[in-house]
Amino acid sequence: MTQRESRPPPTTGMHHVALNVSNFEATKAFYVEILGLAVEWEPDNDNVYLTSGSDNIALHRVTEASGAVSQRLDHIGFLIDEKDDVDSWHTYLLSADVQIVAPPRTHRDGARSFYCRDPNGVTIQFIHHPPLAHR
Repeated sequence: MTQRESRPPPTTGMHHVALNVSNFEATKAFYVEILGLAVEWEPDNDNVYLTSGSDNIALHRVTEASGAVSQRLDHIGFLIDEKDDVDSWHTYLLSADVQIVAPPRTHRDGARSFYCRDPNGVTIQFIHHPPLAHR
């Protein structure tokens, strides 16, 4: 058995996710027009990189020609600084006809969240998690 190397310094968190999407235009519009992310870089018509200022979401177009992509993803999460804003986001997304998967609820640890789906079916959690708020 070989000796394990010592663990490097901890990461600074998860700030990037890349999604393979078949409904590219609708998914881009969802993140930009409804959620308010900005286009950071759009190298071509099949790829776009979006940001809220401290993170990065890459959308990559998947077509029938490129074949089905099999990737498991449970959900991605967006942090919300104020607990009451979770409910504001829920109300706003309902008004934008976004599919809600689970309504807002307060968790045992004091966090509050709800889940919705983007146009490509990816589940998104909007969460106020007190230890991470206002960072």
